[in-house]
Amino acid sequence: MHSTTLHADNRAEVAAALAQDRLIVACLCAAWCGTCSSYRAVFDELAARHPDKYFLWVDIEDHADIVGDLDVENFPTLLIQKHENVAFFGTMLPDPNVAHRLIETQAELGDEELARQAASTPERQQWQRDCNLRVLLAAADQ
Repeated sequence: MHSTTLHADNRAEVAAALAQDRLIVACLCAAWCGTCSSYRAVFDELAARHPDKYFLWVDIEDHADIVGDLDVENFPTLLIQKHENVAFFGTMLPDPNVAHRLIETQAELGDEELARQAASTPERQQWQRDCNLRVLLAAADQ
């Protein structure tokens, strides 16, 4: 299993995948970024290790209409979401083991715990308002 790259012509397919009952792991990157280019193979390796999750590669410049308002400070930036709960949003070390542990930790949490954590701090509350991929994609397609 490999990651899906968001393109202008597959937004409906991506929206359908985001609506499913599984963990979404999105990497926000830029084509000009050397770290992102190197991390792509790592991200695909993670997707292969976690075939039950949906891995999405988003170029923040090509899809600024979707993610342009997100505060991407460095690369790679991961966004992990299940249902309407954004579980993580932030820069990662480009190390597959760190990302693998983060993904496994988030996947082990039940829906109630994810919802509790989503509301637990001002930062996480902001993630819910600003970083929900389902909402961002739907708003961009209107």
